[in-house]
Amino acid sequence: MLYDTPIFRLMGDRSLLVELGDDISPAVNQCVQELFTALDMQPIDGVRELVPSYRSLLVIYEPLKISPDDLKRAIGDTYDHLNQTELPEPRTIDIPIVYGGEQGPDLAYVAQHHHITPQEVIDYHTRPTYRVYMIGFTPGYPYLGEVPDAIATPRRTTPRILVPKGSVGIAQKQTGIYSVDSPGGWQIIGWTPVNLFDPQAQPPSLLMMGDRVRFQAITLKEAFQWQAKRL
Repeated sequence: MLYDTPIFRLMGDRSLLVELGDDISPAVNQCVQELFTALDMQPIDGVRELVPSYRSLLVIYEPLKISPDDLKRAIGDTYDHLNQTELPEPRTIDIPIVYGGEQGPDLAYVAQHHHITPQEVIDYHTRPTYRVYMIGFTPGYPYLGEVPDAIATPRRTTPRILVPKGSVGIAQKQTGIYSVDSPGGWQIIGWTPVNLFDPQAQPPSLLMMGDRVRFQAITLKEAFQWQAKRL
């Protein structure tokens, strides 16, 4: 549910959390995106960084330049005029996925958990057009939602020490792509050859909050061919 007015919570001596809703939903997340965009386009003096998430915006500020009360008033004023904020047209990006095998070691578990076949898991996973709710965890890592209830699966009880870059996972109704090699506890059902994070690029993250993502099932051979075309 979207709150009538933002809820402000102090996070230490130089951060303010602005909560805009109490659930994960496109409406709440769009409001977060609108506030982030408005504050990014018309910065408040003393604000150092903005970090958007599913339902809130973390505002990191310089306490010697602006007080928490003044910051709350400035953000509240911006929030009251969000209807004047125009968001960029969302991009729709197709991402090829190799499902199962060594690339998707948890595909069989997800299928067994729901009493369906691995192919049905793939069919369900490739059916939606997903919203990029936020980028986080590691640089360029997209949190995408929402997967159909038929394949929503809890995280692994024991996280892996290393999940390869490009791995595609499911955790509850979220799906995401590991942008770099890292530990992780999501159910890994596939892998993509697409590079989601390039520190030399501008912007370094391939996906941005508000983008749309569609998955396409491909073979491992097709993935290697895809990579070769981009070398």
